[in-house]
Amino acid sequence: MTPEITQLKNLRSHIISITEQLTDEQLNAIPAPFTNNIIWNIAHLLASQQRICYLRSGNPFFIDEFIINKYKIETKPELAITAEEINTIRKLFIDSIDQLAIDYENKVFKTYTSWVTPYGVAINSIDDAIKFLPFHEGLHTGTILALKKFV
Repeated sequence: MTPEITQLKNLRSHIISITEQLTDEQLNAIPAPFTNNIIWNIAHLLASQQRICYLRSGNPFFIDEFIINKYKIETKPELAITAEEINTIRKLFIDSIDQLAIDYENKVFKTYTSWVTPYGVAINSIDDAIKFLPFHEGLHTGTILALKKFV
């Protein structure tokens, strides 16, 4: 596992640890002035990682496309997420990083479509994408911590 992927897995494990004691209601709560909730942020990170790494490299997603479409950028929670879906998201949150490590080591990312993130960061390769992910995850970790204070 590359140092960047190890860092990403450690960050995701931290996010799970700071949210695992929250109830389903707390995970789904949308306190003012927020427009999303803790579990949406976690699922969004999962969906974003799949889009950033797999979609842009022309590889199939590791997770169900329904989850990716429900939590991609510019979406927001519409209904409360069930306990079953929360458990699925938590499991995939870590499993998707393990799969990323396997796929990276097996060199499945042969091509990559360049793009510029909403933060102005140019991503030109899978290596750039993997280096960008902790930044994105850090932004949402801050949001999760802020939301946690209100729930």
